[in-house]
Parts: sequence; structure tokens; C-alpha cells
Amino acid sequence: MHVYLDNNATTMVDPAVTEAMIPFFSEIYGNPNSLHRYGTASHPAITKAINQMYKAINASDNDDIIFTSCATESNNWVLKSVWVDKILNGDKNHIVTTEVEHPSVLSTCRFLEEQGVKVTYLPVNDQGIVEAHTLRSFITDKTALVSVMWANNETGMIFPIKEMGQICKERGVLFHTDAVQAVGKIPVDLQNVHVDFMSMSAHKFHGPKGIGALYIRNSEALTPLLHGGEHMGGRRSGTLNVPYIVGMGKAIELATQNIEEKMALIRAKRDRLEDALLAQLEDVFTVGSRENRTPNTILISIRGVEGEGMLWDLNNALIGASTGSACASEDLEANTVMLAIGADHELAHTGIRLSLSRFTTDAEVDYVIESFTKAVARLRAISSSYAKVQPTPGGKAAECNIHH
Repeated sequence: MHVYLDNNATTMVDPAVTEAMIPFFSEIYGNPNSLHRYGTASHPAITKAINQMYKAINASDNDDIIFTSCATESNNWVLKSVWVDKILNGDKNHIVTTEVEHPSVLSTCRFLEEQGVKVTYLPVNDQGIVEAHTLRSFITDKTALVSVMWANNETGMIFPIKEMGQICKERGVLFHTDAVQAVGKIPVDLQNVHVDFMSMSAHKFHGPKGIGALYIRNSEALTPLLHGGEHMGGRRSGTLNVPYIVGMGKAIELATQNIEEKMALIRAKRDRLEDALLAQLEDVFTVGSRENRTPNTILISIRGVEGEGMLWDLNNALIGASTGSACASEDLEANTVMLAIGADHELAHTGIRLSLSRFTTDAEVDYVIESFTKAVARLRAISSSYAKVQPTPGGKAAECNIHH
């Protein structure tokens, strides 16, 4: 049996999305900026996709949604534009983010620090999130932007974005959220939550890779990251990727329709998998409370089992999983998120992320439970460093804040 449990890295394209895209590769293929009928033939489909995006996140008519190549581009655009608009050409010099952001945010912030920008990296608590009151204490009169992810890509933990957005609004500070791991997994209503900018990526909710979007509240001014044309109202140059725009619109529509029902079905499978692993294996730990986690995600650590070794065994069993962010998967250092929440260095090398989707079946969950437990037994049997550590009452490992 083949089982794919790395859906936080990328998802399969929904067959209905593929079907919607196909005509725009070889039938309706004109450049949408051309004035002839071959170009204008794609306009209704682009308009439909834009409307699907607006409806899915409940954006208003005054807001912009700009298609990009991916969320990495969207994140870079916001951070670098704020640097140009508010810092180089303004009186601000400070950006606030967190220790556990996606590499596209953290690496951009490090680049901005080299340009003289002051960046504060907020610490997380033992659940792996930043509490809203922590943000409040670090905003100053010089703060130009706060950038906090909606949900963490490795743990699935959901951040208090509504409260943080309100704090930023009260302080007159622009607020950006990387919502890549939230959109399509949990309800996202931008009439209920104040964010100025929000990044999205289609391949996280069963759309194609290579297409993302940036939501911009009230058409807030941003210096373009790309120059060379008047595409998307002059905000992002480059010929529109019509098939992928169509695919993203269809994918977000499918992902957000009856989302509470979809969440419940995925959560039930996730919880059954997690319960079985915790019951059948000793010295295993999962990160964060289920109630505040995206419904598809488990970050589990197995004392005495290196993450890379576990991935090898799972891969041999035809199970796809990961040790964390796909954008950092070639880095064999300890999991930075686990270190941030207080795990010891040894345990931080053992994290395995299992992320389900709406296409995950009960039979696949059963197979993973069986294969996972066999792999742990085999790897522990050949491990010279494994020594059993009894968890303390209340479910916490004696050495760290990882939760059993």
C-alpha cells in the first residue's frame, strides 16, 4: 500500500482541479493581455477564479488579491516592500516576527537585518505558539510591520491571529500573516480577523504547485517586487498563469466548501492515528494540544530513534512523511521548532511530521499504525543510545515540554 502523509509539504492535485485546468493549456491558450479573441477568451475564467478566492476568505470589494508564483514570493513581497516604503523612505526601523516562521520569512528578515533593519523574533511558549500579550509588549513607535504565521507548518499549532491583528490595528502597525497552513484547513474569514496582508499557496489545498496569492486589505500600497508590465493592475508584472489561476480558484472553492465537515472527518482519522501511536509505543511525544492544532497534523518524537532513520523505514514501507518543513528538509540539524519549545537536543532530532488530507483513508491509517510501530521497534533494537525515560504524571517528559 502507498500512503502519502506529507500534506503540509504539498498535496495531490484534486482531479476536479486538473479537469478545470486542462482546457487552458492547449485550447484557450491566448495571452490574457492580448486584445484579440484568443486572449480575451480566458477573461471569464480568470474572473471566476478571482471571485472564488474572494468568497473563500470573505474578502471585501475594496481589497486586492494578487496572484503570485507561491507564498514565498508573497512573503518576500510584503517584507521587502515594507522595508522600502516604511523604513528606507519612512521613519520606521523595526519588524516583529517569531522564532518559528517559515524559512521564506526568517531568511528575508535576516537579509533585512543585514540592511540595518531591527528585527524582533518573538519566543514561543511550550505549546509552540506566541501568545498575543507577548506581541503587545514588543511593538514600539518604530515598528513598521508584524509578520506572524496563522498556523505552523511543522506542528500545526494555530496562532491567536485575531487578537494579534487587533493589537496591530490599535497600534497603527501593518500586520501580515503567512496563512499557507491555515487556508483550506480551518475557517479563514477576513471580515472577522484584521490582517493587512495574507499569503496563500495553492499546492497546500490540492491545487497546482507554482501559484500563490497575496491578499491586500483596502488595496494598501506596496512597492512591486517585479517590474516590467501592467499585469494585475500594475502590482505584479508577468504574464498571467491562466491554467494555474483557474486551478487555484477551483481548489480553494473545493477546500473551503463545508469546511467544518471536512475538518471533522480529517480530525477523526488524525486522532485515531495519534491515539494508537501513543498507546502502542513508549517514550513517544506529540507537540501541542489537539484543540489548537490544524486537524490534519501530528508532530511526533520517538525517544532513541533518529528522524532520518525513521523516514528511511517509512519510505521503505511506501509511506511518505517528513522531519519538518520541506523547504529545510535537506538540513539534518535538530528541529528548530522543537528546540524553541524546550525539547532537549537529542529529542529535537527525532521529530516526524505526519500530515493527512481529505483523501487519506481509514485503511491507510491502519497501515501506517502497523508500519510505524514496526519501524520504531526495529530502530530501537539497533540503537545503542536508547534508554527508556518514564514520563512524569500529567503526560510531560521529564526533560522537556513536549506533550505525551
